[in-house]
Amino acid sequence: MLGLWAALCMIGALYATWLDYGGHAFAATLTAFAFFFLVMLLFAARGFADGLAARFGPGGGIGLGAAAFLAYLIYGLGTNTFTFWRAAAVGGLVFLPMALAASAQRKPAGTWQDFLTLAAIWLVVKPLPNPWGISLSHWLWPYPGARLAYVFTVLLALNAALAVFVLMRRVDGIGYNIGWGRRWGFFILASFAVFACIAIPLGTAMRFITFAPQWHGWTALPLTSLGILCFTAWPEELLFRGLLQNMLAKSSKSELAGWWTASVLFGFSHITNLGFPNWRYVILASIAGLFYGWTWRKTESIFASAIVHALVDVLWHFLFRT
Repeated sequence: MLGLWAALCMIGALYATWLDYGGHAFAATLTAFAFFFLVMLLFAARGFADGLAARFGPGGGIGLGAAAFLAYLIYGLGTNTFTFWRAAAVGGLVFLPMALAASAQRKPAGTWQDFLTLAAIWLVVKPLPNPWGISLSHWLWPYPGARLAYVFTVLLALNAALAVFVLMRRVDGIGYNIGWGRRWGFFILASFAVFACIAIPLGTAMRFITFAPQWHGWTALPLTSLGILCFTAWPEELLFRGLLQNMLAKSSKSELAGWWTASVLFGFSHITNLGFPNWRYVILASIAGLFYGWTWRKTESIFASAIVHALVDVLWHFLFRT
């Protein structure tokens, strides 16, 4: 996993230097990104999170939160964008969920604190529309030109979620691991194929998508696919399948109720995409959530459902116009 992390960071650094980024601001940005991305990958290594939790207990989550906050300080100071209010906002995003988790430490997963934390994390990543057009992510990560604002916000939110739910709350059955299990290929391909057979005719009939392949953009397929997997599909599958569907099933004592409820909530979380309210997006995303949730249930891994999720988004990105 460390080798994969080093290779991907090197590719990103070389690509950035090819775009003429450099200097201490670039170095600080790369340092912060490398830390957040390292946490994302290392926790997916088999046995790493369990070993960390067994060794440090809930204190490991607090330590991870403090390290994430330090990484933001390196970014802010290194890019000359540091302000007290930005640092306070990041501190709140990191430490308030930990305070909620500490208040529910002895309770089983699925408390109101857990669901409030999930809602807060999602609202940080996908804020509600407002008349002022304010974007928290663009305000927190202004360098370089806010181009990495969404990626950094996702990584920070993912780090906070891992600190709270994996180390502090010790939620079972998340499936946050990279691996390849028995019959995974069948579940992934079946889920993707059946959803495509439903979504493409339905989306076309609803006038939500139009077949418009972007042949000129296929040279960017590898990097675009990797970005979609790492910064869209993987974090969303952790939040909606590994955590939300998982805890809804536990609290309701029904796998089916957890699956359907999480899928519908996943659909509604996209209501602000491409104009508010976008009900066609809600319908298709809810149906997609059913297939992602089914894949997660069958494989017990968000990595498998993230692959299906990424395949859908990549197909949509290159073959259809919304």
